[in-house]
Amino acid sequence: MAPPLAPDVPPPSPADYRHLLKPTPLGWPRLNHWCVWIEPGASEGPAALWDGRWRQAVDGALASWQQNLPITVVADTARAQVQLLRRRPPVQNKRASHGRATLTLVEVRRGEPGQPAGPWQIEPQVTVQLSPGQGLQAMQATALHELGHAFGLWGHSDQPGDALAAIPGSQPVLELSSRDRATLRWLQAQPGLAAPGVATPATVTPAAVPPAAGPAPAAPGAN
Repeated sequence: MAPPLAPDVPPPSPADYRHLLKPTPLGWPRLNHWCVWIEPGASEGPAALWDGRWRQAVDGALASWQQNLPITVVADTARAQVQLLRRRPPVQNKRASHGRATLTLVEVRRGEPGQPAGPWQIEPQVTVQLSPGQGLQAMQATALHELGHAFGLWGHSDQPGDALAAIPGSQPVLELSSRDRATLRWLQAQPGLAAPGVATPATVTPAAVPPAAGPAPAAPGAN
């Protein structure tokens, strides 16, 4: 069976930036409910202060997204579709950045503990690297931006007041704009990823496939 065609790019809308988003070859990488794992930090010693500031920035950004999406923070990485790592991303394409989100599509079976696993399904799984080497507000703005990519907004806004702005403004964006929220609502109304029976084994395997949503996005505060 031939693999499904990627969704068409939607027409521009003045209320959002849906036309700047990119789907994967198997559809829009969105979920109705996301599970997020956050790398633990030090609880004592010299590193505790810096790790605590990083976690404060992450929690602030995550709270903004939780007002618009069902998101659960989990302690088990196997349950998470998004993993947040406390580290600066390596230089890519000769460009340094304070944040980077990387998307992979995987075929998984989910189920409650002690219950039979459900059917195979294709899920987006995202690794987000966030540098601790910024000021608190800059870290929160970077986290807000990269989490937007993680939750399916694989593209950039053309307006600096949006969390997903390609070129940030003079002030860090710490809350979602009306355009961010409208774009997210549009995305959540779209069909999700194709069912396993629709995709060919060459497109998705139970292990993983390479990132499918384009190059890693730039982040606010990037050098």
